[in-house]
Amino acid sequence: MKRVKFMGLWDVLRREFSFITGNYKILVVSWMIMDLAMEMPAPNFQYYVKDVLHGPPMALGLIGLANFLAMAAVAFPGGYLADKYGRRWLITTMTFAMALSYLFFAFAPTWHFILLGSIVSSLCLIYQPALFAMVQDSLPPERRGMGSSIIQLIHGTFNTPGPIIALFLLMQFGLEWSMRIIYLIVTALFFIAAVWRLRLKETMTNGEPIRFSYFISSYPKAIKESFNVWKVVPRSMLWLFAVQTLVRFGMSATNVINALYANEVLGMSKEQWDLTFIPLLLTMVVASIPIGKTVDKVGRKIPMVLGLFVYGAATLIFVNGTLLTLMIAMSMFGIAHMLIMSSATALSADLVHPVNRGKVVGFRNFVGYIVMGLGMLLGNYLFVSCVPQSPFYVTLGLVVPAFLIVLFLVHEPEKRVGD
Repeated sequence: MKRVKFMGLWDVLRREFSFITGNYKILVVSWMIMDLAMEMPAPNFQYYVKDVLHGPPMALGLIGLANFLAMAAVAFPGGYLADKYGRRWLITTMTFAMALSYLFFAFAPTWHFILLGSIVSSLCLIYQPALFAMVQDSLPPERRGMGSSIIQLIHGTFNTPGPIIALFLLMQFGLEWSMRIIYLIVTALFFIAAVWRLRLKETMTNGEPIRFSYFISSYPKAIKESFNVWKVVPRSMLWLFAVQTLVRFGMSATNVINALYANEVLGMSKEQWDLTFIPLLLTMVVASIPIGKTVDKVGRKIPMVLGLFVYGAATLIFVNGTLLTLMIAMSMFGIAHMLIMSSATALSADLVHPVNRGKVVGFRNFVGYIVMGLGMLLGNYLFVSCVPQSPFYVTLGLVVPAFLIVLFLVHEPEKRVGD
């Protein structure tokens, strides 16, 4: 009897996740490896720059600005090249380059090397439009919400050991050497992921191979086509882009100083701050699949509205948090992030045809990265020069128009692209 029940459950799971094949499966595995790497340095990065590498008060803002300006610089050619010449070459080559860029972080003698490493790493993200376009190419329309949430599940599941490993290394080796060891681990894991991504198969087959000369020669045409694409996509996509831009600015303004705020204003130790990441990531593990199924069943708009509400509430709780309420706020941030990201990703795929997806992502990233860089600079400045709570108030102020835009101006299509 138990065997029959197990086989029945296995059949249900196999049907539910049968779309995890091919390129999507390869990308999922690579994200598992890379997300484990990326979450390890995150909790103590701000302390590493400030206390070990002696960065000035505005160092975090300057690093953030340079980071996102570099990503913005490659957003247009990234989207154009992804649609024109294909996805695979960009993804595989730049993943290898990103792996090497983290050596700047591991061996940095001063904070300037972190600045340089951030720029190099961000330039490698020219492959992002190709990556997101390949994901959308590989998912059936009725599984886009679930597919996006599985990505968030991976972020939560494989990120979860990161803060634990960081805390263990911090207690064993101290702040400086724990961070240097972590960045060497990040380099190795990214290299493994890059090798794994060599298995990807091209989804845009037009027969013309990409050449390095295209990176320069295609730039003017890439900018022109990335602007022109908004003439052919639905108006709701433009409003969705506006919402994503507002949310990105708000998040960047607080994320650049949240560890310092917890330590210097709320009185949290570095070890306590590391602990707050655990409920965040565990929440993403538990909630990702239900949220994905909800996005596919009830539509994209309602979960997005709910996500913005939860995000605003979490920001309010964080401002005056204790260790317990900070953990609650971080869990709420995880839920809000998944609701907004899963809904926005699925709706974008519903609205935009494959031939235009790279250009839409490239334009969105270009503007978004500039906005995020400016948000980090502003957040750092407000924290240092004004009331420390100011970045959080800015974020709350931006949630309101984003909420209203989704409520009244973003509409789901009657027929999804690919249906």
